[in-house]
Formats: sequence, structure tokens, C-alpha cells
Amino acid sequence: MAAKTLNDLFVETLKDIYFAERQILKALPKMARATQSEEGKAGFLQHRDETESQVERLVQVFEILGKPARGKTCEAIQGLVAESEEIMEEFKDSAALDAGLISSAQAVEHYEIARYGTLIAWAKQLGLNDAVPLLQASLAEEEATDKKLTKLALASANVKATKAA
Repeated sequence: MAAKTLNDLFVETLKDIYFAERQILKALPKMARATQSEEGKAGFLQHRDETESQVERLVQVFEILGKPARGKTCEAIQGLVAESEEIMEEFKDSAALDAGLISSAQAVEHYEIARYGTLIAWAKQLGLNDAVPLLQASLAEEEATDKKLTKLALASANVKATKAA
């Protein structure tokens, strides 16, 4: 068996984030329906649209590599999505629901931020210069979403959850 290289690791991680983004596309509408605030609903739906663009950019990276866009099961994202579903069930009709959904969404964002940051570093190392701006665009969106979620949590969701106690 041939020794694995950084290029192999890049491709495997690309498959991982591709699978993750596609799972997130399925989860975001559910989260939007579950959230109690209009601002939260709009935020989840906006991020769904961004995620569609992120999937398209990942397809472009696969094309740069001359490989088919295929995902690889990502246990981490499956766990994070399952956690958000538990929150939707356990905190349904609760004042703490939105705070929990924001927390779940931020866990997903932090996973994506880590993956995109790593892929950017590896793409640079591997000389995949055409892939770097595609990955950077997705990273910038994930970071912006994380900041919006923090703002929403601090401005309303966490306050609402505290007052109901």
C-alpha cells in the first residue's frame, strides 16, 4: 500500500466537509421552523442559502482536483445535527429553545471553521492556488455567521431564556 500524503489527507477532509455541508443543508430548514424568533428564522434560512453556495464552491474544488464531488460520512457533523434535534425536542415550547438552537448552530460553525482553516493551509502547501479563494470565501461566511449567532444570543435568546427561569 502506498504511503498516504498531504494530498490524500486534503481530499479526505474535502469529502468530510462536503458531506457535512450537505447534512447542514437538511438541518437548517428544520432549525428555522423550530426557532421562536423571526430574526433566528431569517438567520437560519439565510445561512441555508450560503451553505448552498458553499457546496457549489466545494464542487469547484473537486473539479480543480479532477475528482468527483463525493462525501465521506462525517460522524462529527452527524453528532452535532443529532444534538440540535434533541434540543428541538427537549426544549420545544420553552423560552430556552432559541438559546439552545443558537448553541447547536455555533458548534456546527466552529467545526466548519476548523475544517475550512485546515483545508486553506493545506491547499496553500500543496500549491492548489485556485482552491484557496473558494475555501476562503466559505471560511469568511462561516466566521460571519458565528458572529451573527453570538450577537443574536447575547441580544435576545439568552436574555429570554434567563427571564423565563
